[in-house]
Amino acid sequence: MAAPLTRTSWTVLRRNHFQYKQFLTVSCVNRFSQYKYSHQQDKKFRTSEKTVRNVLFYTIFFSGFGYVLYKWKDDCQNRFSNLIKSMFTIYAKPVSWDGGNNRNKYNFIADVVEKSAPAVVYIEIQNNRRFDFQTGKPFNISNGSGFIVESDGLILTNAHVVTAKPHTTVKVRLYDGSVYTGTVEDIDVHSDLATVRINKTNLPVMKLGSSSNLRPGEFVVAIGSPLALSNTITSGVISSVNRHSQELGLLNKQMAYIQTDAAITFGNSGGPLVNLDAEAIGINAMKVTSGISFAIPIDYAKDFLRKAELRRKNKGTQFAMEKTKTQYIGITMLTLTPDLFYELQKKLKGIPHNIRYGVLVYKVIVGSPAHLGGLQAGDIITQVNDEPVVSSASIYKAIEAAKILRMTVIRGLEVLHLRIEPEEI
Repeated sequence: MAAPLTRTSWTVLRRNHFQYKQFLTVSCVNRFSQYKYSHQQDKKFRTSEKTVRNVLFYTIFFSGFGYVLYKWKDDCQNRFSNLIKSMFTIYAKPVSWDGGNNRNKYNFIADVVEKSAPAVVYIEIQNNRRFDFQTGKPFNISNGSGFIVESDGLILTNAHVVTAKPHTTVKVRLYDGSVYTGTVEDIDVHSDLATVRINKTNLPVMKLGSSSNLRPGEFVVAIGSPLALSNTITSGVISSVNRHSQELGLLNKQMAYIQTDAAITFGNSGGPLVNLDAEAIGINAMKVTSGISFAIPIDYAKDFLRKAELRRKNKGTQFAMEKTKTQYIGITMLTLTPDLFYELQKKLKGIPHNIRYGVLVYKVIVGSPAHLGGLQAGDIITQVNDEPVVSSASIYKAIEAAKILRMTVIRGLEVLHLRIEPEEI
């Protein structure tokens, strides 16, 4: 039964094989197309899914990386800055705070003053023929400072402090306020040094140092007793250790002065210039202007004291000035060199820039011919008797040659013409 049915179906299939073949082909093509489309769609879906996964991955990765960088940005900058600072920054050693002990530890100026001040004295020159109408006491014509160099009453000071007109008395006020009459023992106007002795023993003595090993920039303290006040203190540094007298126009051509910016006033003249070991390394001499002051090196003073001691031992009496007749006007002068003019013009207003020579009046003694003629401290003398003043020697020469001095003086922005009559002493 099965065989006939098979043959029948085969015959039918052979007769209609084209239609069936066409049907099968169309059906297979259709199925293949559907499969192909489905495969492409699946492939596209898979590709799209992979792309989405990649985008999400890279987005998360770079977002996280950016977040980490943002968080580390300040830390990296700080580390880089600290690295640069460590390469180029110099760190000072910190000063430890130890409570209230710093005043005692670091006030080295106060330590110097505490050791040196008891040996500093105030010196006053009184005119015995002129009296103050209010107090009835002799008129004071000059003042300055000095310091004790021997416990038996020997005092060192400037010559211009104690050199004055005749009929004068030297009064010395000690640190404790007691006043004694002094006697000028030795005087050297060329080095501007003098000694005064009072009748007092067991006095505190100033320790003398050395000026040969001084260095520019070294701290110094200027001590004096201006205007009968207790010790006045100024401090500064040494600007120059070898300012020759030729540069300053002073008489002693062999002396080299100490220049300092410690203020030296009129009353401080003759007082000590002290180093940080409380040793006198100079004698305060003069102040030109703010920041420019000069002191006589202590080595010159030591030599002066040795010679004075020899004179006293050889003669057995105190040194006396020669009684020769000289002309006197009563001023202390300083020759203005081009360098000093330049420094003055920088520090002071009103000094003409076309002036290249002259003499600065450092001090005027009250009641002297210069004072009566109108001359003041700070004046610049440019001419005397129609002759140019190129140095202090020009003034001395004119004083010896003429009885009347006609001076051209610059005072600030003014040009004055003064008439001074020297006195014979």
